Amino acid sequence: MSAPDSAVTDLFGLVAYGELLAFDRLAADARLAPDLRRRAALSEMAAAEIAHYRWLADRLGALGVAPEAAMAPYVDALRAYHDSTEPRDWPEAVTKAYVGDAITDDFLREIAGGLDGPDRALLLDVLHDSRYADFAAAEIRAAIEADPRMAGRLSIWARRLLGEALSQARRVAAADDRGALATLIGRAGGDVSTLLRRLTEAHTARMAAAGLNN
Repeated sequence: MSAPDSAVTDLFGLVAYGELLAFDRLAADARLAPDLRRRAALSEMAAAEIAHYRWLADRLGALGVAPEAAMAPYVDALRAYHDSTEPRDWPEAVTKAYVGDAITDDFLREIAGGLDGPDRALLLDVLHDSRYADFAAAEIRAAIEADPRMAGRLSIWARRLLGEALSQARRVAAADDRGALATLIGRAGGDVSTLLRRLTEAHTARMAAAGLNN
């Protein structure tokens, strides 16, 4: 059997750890919900993350790569993002879910073009269900309607989330010793700088849709 493509296994290791950590944080953030309905909604988002992790871990195992080994290079960078962006209340929790999921999905869509066949399909399968983004955006708008001053606070929070995400993306790129991720971005017809610019542009449009300023 031929050796697995290191670009694919490194990417799946990165995304798998992102899913695992997102599960941990969403499950914890669900406790900030003001009622059981909303707690259940965020818990469902967490459940989706752990399901996606399982798909990626299974694929890594099928490629002959231990999931924990593939994830290890990205632990510090991704954990640093979550540690530095711990929400203080429910509006911040749903804003983080909205921003974080969207940035992840934009990244996966951009890089998917560098993959072939079932691996490309798997990467697209772990995109977040749009109903979760719709729920988070509705919660943000409801918070602003209840207290218009919330728009300013959440806009600043969203900018901070983007800044931290881009900072950690650069750390991830620095941890990519084999250049695997850059290779995939190149296969998809881009480069790291262009990718980060596109992520920022998409974030700007998305914030406006949720009633936030950039």
